[in-house]
Amino acid sequence: MKKFMKLAFAALIALTLSVPAWSQSTTGAKNQAKTAAKKDSKEDKKEAAKAKKQASKDKKKADKGAKKSSTK
Repeated sequence: MKKFMKLAFAALIALTLSVPAWSQSTTGAKNQAKTAAKKDSKEDKKEAAKAKKQASKDKKKADKGAKKSSTK
């Protein structure tokens, strides 16, 4: 019985070490999450910059319109 248990544990250890998915933790999920977060933040920054630019254009148009109407 002792020999059988040793053999069974040895087989489990050998199997665990031979299969990379079981013997090593995958780091892809953590890196992908960080990469996705970076991409999201970049996209958010781009959208914020675009919105700021559009607001600036709208303000300039409003100022131009106010200037034209005040001179008439």
